[in-house]
Amino acid sequence: MSFLLSLHALAAVIWVGGMFFAYLILRPAAAGLEAPDRLTLWRDVFARFFPWVWGVILTLLVSGYGMVFGPLGGFAGAAVHVHVMQAGGLLMMLIFAHLFFAPWRRFKQAVDSRDFQKAGTQLAVIRKIVAVNLVLGLLVVIIGSGGRYW
Repeated sequence: MSFLLSLHALAAVIWVGGMFFAYLILRPAAAGLEAPDRLTLWRDVFARFFPWVWGVILTLLVSGYGMVFGPLGGFAGAAVHVHVMQAGGLLMMLIFAHLFFAPWRRFKQAVDSRDFQKAGTQLAVIRKIVAVNLVLGLLVVIIGSGGRYW
């Protein structure tokens, strides 16, 4: 249980921490760059971060369901906060999948073809999606880490 819980927490920290850094640190710092440089930077950042997110999603699913169906004995043995955490996490995963397969692909294609106006439009969409997932992620972390004490 301790190994799975540690792995689960580490995966959540990587994903939510990455979104926090991107949204609240990198975005304002990159705002002063000219559009081609800023959009190319974001393309490179996402290209490096998104494979980590896919790995994190796999890790969260394996470690989470490993705890539920192992030490907790199934969903009947899981507290309410575990069910809420699962729902929030699955919603985050669906939102990320949409981001990856729709706006990210359009953004990447626009930057690669140097259509910076279209890329800027897609980056604005991505920014909104990341903001939603960041808020959800922070809530899920609070619920997952503190829920057993409520």
